[in-house]
Amino acid sequence: MIQHPQDFDHHYVDLNRIRMHYVQAGHGHELLVLLHGFPECWWSWRHLLALVRDTPALAARYSVIAPDLRGYNETDRPGWGYELDVLVQDVVELIRSTGRRRAIVAGHDWGGNIAWSLAITRPTWVERLIVLNCPHPALFAAAIGTNWRQMRRSWYIAFFQLPALPELLIRANGYAFIERAFRGLAANPARFTDADIGMFTSAIAAPGAATAAVNYYRALIQQGPRGMFKGTGMRVSAPTLLIWGERDSALGKELTYGTERFAPDLRIEYIGDASHWVQQDQPERVNRSILAFLAQPR
Repeated sequence: MIQHPQDFDHHYVDLNRIRMHYVQAGHGHELLVLLHGFPECWWSWRHLLALVRDTPALAARYSVIAPDLRGYNETDRPGWGYELDVLVQDVVELIRSTGRRRAIVAGHDWGGNIAWSLAITRPTWVERLIVLNCPHPALFAAAIGTNWRQMRRSWYIAFFQLPALPELLIRANGYAFIERAFRGLAANPARFTDADIGMFTSAIAAPGAATAAVNYYRALIQQGPRGMFKGTGMRVSAPTLLIWGERDSALGKELTYGTERFAPDLRIEYIGDASHWVQQDQPERVNRSILAFLAQPR
């Protein structure tokens, strides 16, 4: 059993044939769901969770839940079910488990891909959309096919299609990959404490967790969206905030250009001194941006 910090409320729920772990802050009527990316866990949202927990007015307004996504950390790690439509259904059922039929959904990296896809294919479930350093799926697909610079940046997607080798890389030298990924790529490495690195390392070192994390990429290429976007026009009707750390070594800023064609009610905020790990590099700035966006009338 992974030892989680005890100053957050931890919960488990059975949904979509798995048991999902999530952390909650606040008890308000507005539900905000926070989706993490690779190779993370709910802890990547620790700064926003702590802010809501420690601010009575925010705790009274929002119920913020941050799950460990399928295959990660304390959530079940089945050998199947990493296709995008399944991941979207996980979030739908998580929202439903709270007794609600609508939520504000925020996602970073892979969580952003799930959030975009949820807003496109299941729009009634998304009240507002917040995405951090993850391009709209249509723009990313176009860039992978035409943008040589982005193709080079995305080399790891092809590498992750190999059997076993990606997991060996992740596990090598006591999971040194984790510290390299976070501190090595961060704009502000000091933001990642030893405790933070320890949390992410423990999460990916759980039995089967490395394979589960890589399976997101394998399913993306091997299965594709499986027709889930057919007839949608790839459009998002919900008010959308796109936050982008400009020092992202994996995803170029140009991937944001043209997003308004797919999300007409769009606001974009670029943060110069932030990497791909934008909400951890610049937590105060990101938290302010999110709360300001949520305070705006629809």
